[in-house]
Amino acid sequence: MKLIDGISIAKTIQERIKSSIAKLQKRPPGLAFIRVGDNPASHSYIRMKKKRCQEVGIVSFDVEFPSHVSEAQVVLEIKRLNLDSAVNGILVQLPLPEHINPFLIMQMIDPEKDVDGFNPFNMGKLLLGERDGFIPCTPQGIHVLLTQSQIPLLGKHVVIVGRSNIVGKPLAALLMQKAPHCNATVTLVHSFSEKLEEICKQADVLIAAIGKPAFIKKNMVKPHAAVIDVGINHIINDQGEKRIVGDVAFDEVAPNCSYITPVPGGVGPMTISMLLANTLLSYQKKIK
Repeated sequence: MKLIDGISIAKTIQERIKSSIAKLQKRPPGLAFIRVGDNPASHSYIRMKKKRCQEVGIVSFDVEFPSHVSEAQVVLEIKRLNLDSAVNGILVQLPLPEHINPFLIMQMIDPEKDVDGFNPFNMGKLLLGERDGFIPCTPQGIHVLLTQSQIPLLGKHVVIVGRSNIVGKPLAALLMQKAPHCNATVTLVHSFSEKLEEICKQADVLIAAIGKPAFIKKNMVKPHAAVIDVGINHIINDQGEKRIVGDVAFDEVAPNCSYITPVPGGVGPMTISMLLANTLLSYQKKIK
């Protein structure tokens, strides 16, 4: 079994981004963060992303709204940021309060500043196989992990457990593309899938993104399969200690694999690296 070190791969990518930004003759790239409400997890995620921005030379812009802000006010701010030449990327931290429609919010972001890749325009480009749109960060990060780890995808059976708009659906569209290091046969399963265990056990590459701690057990994994764990679940153990665990029962699955990602330290760092890479790419498209 080989552990895939997402931290190391992400660090290499970030060093390349930092080097590219250091050579710029004009202003640095800018990334705007929009947060609505006081969700502690959102605070933590934005703080981590801003730290990485600072490390590579991307300027951060903060927009914070109280949880009772109207949908119209958020839309108005996005429209302002769309027109701001200093802003190359706009990130709206999810989840949003129930009275704000996330689909509408993502539609309002200029596709050329949609560095999260959630705008329907960019999602459509991904589905159609166009190469010039922004790909959602976690699927893109998983693809880079697989590529850097030299895990073959051509003609291989990839099973994705989870059908979210953030990971499952765009990842399936990405890995089936007729493109370098893609061309996989993709099966997407979810909580209502029949014979779930049987399907998972057919996977050459099994990707767990269902949001349930230790959901994937040893009996669901084919010997020598590659396992990518996207889950980030906060649990409290019997001793009352807080831990972060993935969607894979790591200790029992790992000895059976050819490759596996840890949690934390696997997919998570790659997601942030792809956000930085997309922000630089947006900048490069605008600044010639």
